[in-house]
Amino acid sequence: MLVSKGRVLVAMSGGVDSSVSAALLKAQGYEVIGAMMRFWPDNKKDDCFETCCSPDAAYEARRVADIVGVPFYLLDYREEFQEKIIDPFIAGYAAGETPNPCVNCNTRVKFDSLLKKARMLGCDFVATGHYVIREGNALFRGDPKKDQTYFLWGTPKEAIPHMMFPVGHLEKPQVRAIAEQYGLPTAKKPESQNICFVQGDLKEFLSNHLTARPGPLVDLETGEVIGEHAGAQFYTVGQKKGLGLFKTHLERYVVRVNPATNEVIVGPREACLWSGLEAREVNLLVEPEELPETLEVQVRYRTKPVLGKVERLGDGGMTVRLAEPQFAVTPGQSMVLYQGDRLLGGGFIQRPLYNGLETGFRGTPRTLVTG
Repeated sequence: MLVSKGRVLVAMSGGVDSSVSAALLKAQGYEVIGAMMRFWPDNKKDDCFETCCSPDAAYEARRVADIVGVPFYLLDYREEFQEKIIDPFIAGYAAGETPNPCVNCNTRVKFDSLLKKARMLGCDFVATGHYVIREGNALFRGDPKKDQTYFLWGTPKEAIPHMMFPVGHLEKPQVRAIAEQYGLPTAKKPESQNICFVQGDLKEFLSNHLTARPGPLVDLETGEVIGEHAGAQFYTVGQKKGLGLFKTHLERYVVRVNPATNEVIVGPREACLWSGLEAREVNLLVEPEELPETLEVQVRYRTKPVLGKVERLGDGGMTVRLAEPQFAVTPGQSMVLYQGDRLLGGGFIQRPLYNGLETGFRGTPRTLVTG
């Protein structure tokens, strides 16, 4: 008789990564329970949610569970998803930020609410299809091309021992090959690239939730109004296209969005280079005194990390100085800390600091204030 290694709740999205995760865990001798979190409302339109969260995806996930031979549950998270993910996303744009909802979803839903549900079902672990490697109480980067540790900086430390990432050590082609071996219908399913609850155009989505008020495009260098914007919530730091300045000789980028005055400040590309930042809602996966003197900081999912130093840490916030100026350090995005491949934590960018022309990195004293 096969003795189970433990009971695992696998978060199944209807995609190939979570499908293979369920199959691998079952083959390894775990007692697997498949579950999908229902986010879509009763009155949804056909294109309300992207493929990773749609009713069609739930059907695919159930088919996979049947093939693997595990039970499958559809869990109702509609109200929680609206409250914890969609509403803050809209509020962030209204406040002049550019939020990333995937971070909140992992932090507040998958490895918080879903983990609590798993415990109620007698499960020892929650597994997902993230490309992340867990070793003990530490998280490390998975496949460099698909690594998703960037989205997990907000994970509570106490949750890490209960997390499993069965495909974290694999590359995407390997995952698809395994899906083919198991005869899973998701083997060739394309990846979802969009925000799950924003189907199509983000501007249209925001227009349905926020009132657009045209206002001035203000030049940073001269203080002059050089154009008109369509609504401050439609612009993000570093944006060049869509400013309507093609009739001028100026090459301008969005430097700052100010909802209070309904102004969008634009300037030369150099004005979008910053060598520091302040972050809020900081979460560390190590003790503060364990932070290395020099660590690596990543300010966008698709950008390479750069060396940085923590200048201040306390009261839920952090100030970081960067060795190299970074383009478009954007409020609402995530600042994520690493030591090599190990994830140390992160926070939401509150505001950029220090114009990129004066890095001041070498010789900057480190004053680590905690508490």
